[in-house]
Amino acid sequence: MDSLQQILGWFGDHWWIIFPVMGVGGAMAGRWQALSRQRHKQKLETLRLKSEIKAAQLAARGQLAPPVSPRQAARQQENSAKELLGRLFAEHDAITARWLDYELDVAKMIAFPAMSDGRQPLTAAFLRAKKTADALRPTSADASVTEQQVSEYLDAVGAYAVAFEIAEKDARRLRDSTFTDDERKRLERAQHLLKVAVDQSATPAERQTAYRRVREELDGLIDLSDAAMENLEKKVALQLESRPAAASAPAEPAEQAEPQPIPVRDPLAPAEPQRQAAPLPHPES
Repeated sequence: MDSLQQILGWFGDHWWIIFPVMGVGGAMAGRWQALSRQRHKQKLETLRLKSEIKAAQLAARGQLAPPVSPRQAARQQENSAKELLGRLFAEHDAITARWLDYELDVAKMIAFPAMSDGRQPLTAAFLRAKKTADALRPTSADASVTEQQVSEYLDAVGAYAVAFEIAEKDARRLRDSTFTDDERKRLERAQHLLKVAVDQSATPAERQTAYRRVREELDGLIDLSDAAMENLEKKVALQLESRPAAASAPAEPAEQAEPQPIPVRDPLAPAEPQRQAAPLPHPES
């Protein structure tokens, strides 16, 4: 009874906490509704395409009076499957491209480390969804696949998209909050050094030193992939090559004015009459 009274007393003193809790709950409910609408839309699209495929199959088998010839029905079925696979491929590739923005950009890996940390539950769920979608993806839109395979791939791409959205939102919320104070200072130094490493105004020695220290600061904090380091090395090398090229470019000489020709008198020209000097006025006496 005393414990219950203490709990009720605590809630009575902290009644205001219900407002942020309601805000968080409202945001989660809104997100859930948006995801539900997206899944519902995908299911409707799947049902529509399945009905078209099924109708074409029945028409081809002669179980339904076909409005078109069997060859046309088979062609419609094939085109519907290709259309759906094409849209799924585009969505699949778009999600993967957004994920690679985090995996190949060291600056984003420092700013949002949870997005590359498989120990985070939501990131791990996204990576599992990616693995499933990649495994169920047909080789091409022209591949011979069954209706069941298309349906499974559709569900996998939908789960892949939802898992990425949730993992990205969580990573942007967490940022570096999962690190200690000393580790956060190391991340801040790494961010500053990274800017120096790709700064064209810095000297080559400064950029090389900054690049080396970035790796030292991130050692043990963030597991940089080989592709991310290769991408960073290319950026640093590009800056190192662009500076000497700009410095070695010869300056264009300034245009010099052409010398004016010295006038020369034509010896065959008639001599000009000499002018007589005017007589000097006599001073008045």
